[in-house]
Amino acid sequence: MFQRRYGTCDLSGRRRVPHQTPKRMQVPVVRSIRHIFLLLLFTTLSVPPAFAQEASNTAAPVVPADPFGRETPRSAVTGLIEALAKRDYDRAANYFDLPVQGDRQVLGGASELARRLQVLLDSGGSLIPFQGLANDAGGRIDDDLPLDRELIGDLGIGEGDAPILLTHGDLDGRPVWRISHDTIRRLMAAPATVVAAAPAGEATGVNVGGAPVEDWALLIGIAALSFVVLRLLATGVLALMRRSIIDADANGFYRFFHAALPPLSLFISVIAFYGWAEKLEVAIVARQTLLRYAGGVAAVALVWFGLRLVDAIADVAIARMHRRSRRQAVSVVSLLRRAAKILLLVFSVVAVLDTFGIDVTTGIAALGIGGIALALGAQKTVENLVGSVTVIADRPIQVGDFCRVGDVVGTVEDVGIRSTRIRTNDRTVVTIPNGDFSSRQIENFAKRDRFLFAPVIGIEYNNSADKVREAVAIIEEVLVGHDKVLQDGPRARFTNFGENSLDIEVFSYIDVSDFGESTVIRQELLLSIYERLSAAGIGIAFPTRTIFLAPPPTPPIAAPAGDNE
Repeated sequence: MFQRRYGTCDLSGRRRVPHQTPKRMQVPVVRSIRHIFLLLLFTTLSVPPAFAQEASNTAAPVVPADPFGRETPRSAVTGLIEALAKRDYDRAANYFDLPVQGDRQVLGGASELARRLQVLLDSGGSLIPFQGLANDAGGRIDDDLPLDRELIGDLGIGEGDAPILLTHGDLDGRPVWRISHDTIRRLMAAPATVVAAAPAGEATGVNVGGAPVEDWALLIGIAALSFVVLRLLATGVLALMRRSIIDADANGFYRFFHAALPPLSLFISVIAFYGWAEKLEVAIVARQTLLRYAGGVAAVALVWFGLRLVDAIADVAIARMHRRSRRQAVSVVSLLRRAAKILLLVFSVVAVLDTFGIDVTTGIAALGIGGIALALGAQKTVENLVGSVTVIADRPIQVGDFCRVGDVVGTVEDVGIRSTRIRTNDRTVVTIPNGDFSSRQIENFAKRDRFLFAPVIGIEYNNSADKVREAVAIIEEVLVGHDKVLQDGPRARFTNFGENSLDIEVFSYIDVSDFGESTVIRQELLLSIYERLSAAGIGIAFPTRTIFLAPPPTPPIAAPAGDNE
């Protein structure tokens, strides 16, 4: 029947139609590495488009689900493998794009096609691992194939490529992915040895999960051996580094490798397992199943690597903060460490769920909506968190600094994630949210490198002009003669006729940075000025007020009564 249908076709399966020709299949090891990294990208590249497509089609008519799960290339391959594991070739025939006669699909001989496919895959053919298959109904658009074609593997016939292609089309009003006509032609042209062969474990041996138990044991043994060898190698490298590096625990290079090598040994062992598994002639059911879960192990290994790397970086950063006396930054580093770990764990959970075939699209959408609601309800918390990062990054104050923040004056006791605490001179503690703190005007007295000495000295009005000149000279001599006064233009000038005194303004700097020491020097300068002025007979004025008492007005003298006549 198939010979009549395809008798005029090239049964060698080597001729390619240009618009349907995929690129040459890659070397298995390189392809394995590509599949591993496709695993890392599936959560960001596969899930959002699927979610966007689902959202954009909400108004479209509801299409009934395909009973064989052929909506996406990944689900189609998964369903095909499940049918092959059960040797249910009649069910597996539904994954082939068979010709149609009248109103019914031609199923005669389709079971033989499924059996041939399993034989070829068991004896050297390969399928793209689970995580590398497109999980979108539209397939991949970056594989240089027509939009209705998807490459899922290779039959392994001869020395050339014999790609296994899926084709996308409608079946009973449902869009489905099925094995293409080109692949069917190649199956029909399979060598006679393939036609006569039986799938692995069908005739002899004990089958577990649709594959011979010896195939399971071989694959699991290779995986375990790869991990053990690489883990021992990593342990040896770390031991050698520890012996050759002085104070290895404090060495950043050693700490990085100590964090990276254990998880990387697991990740590299997965890559090695991918390469070996694709070369072995073992049952495709066992190979595809273990490669599927190996992809999940690879994701867990990368998350493990990320967690250890985050801890190593955070420990180095915290140690550096302690050395620089930046204790307030430790809390932010700890917060960032926890946030990074949470993101990595979420990625790990999503990867594991996807490995087990659980649709994570709805969950990610729910997390997105929940995240928006949480952000709207926690605006102040987020504002304070951003404020704390701003304060720590800009460093306008540090713990122990004496400062003025708005109308609050005191010593900074703590810069936390949510707020900053200041102990005032009255020994009370004022807590200021960091969002408000970062927007206020901050005056840090602890950053002063010198103190201004600028008193206004008033002398009595009974001093003559010569006495005023003498007073100015005395004050300048005191300033110049003190070793703690910055000798950069200290001056004293007669500036004003005050209400109670003749005012002499002083301008100079006390060249110390400690507030307590500056008050002692200020006292010394004032006392020296007072002593020198007193010795010169120049008195310091004090507030006075002169009151003039006017006599009461004299009452008018009344005129004698006789004067009116």
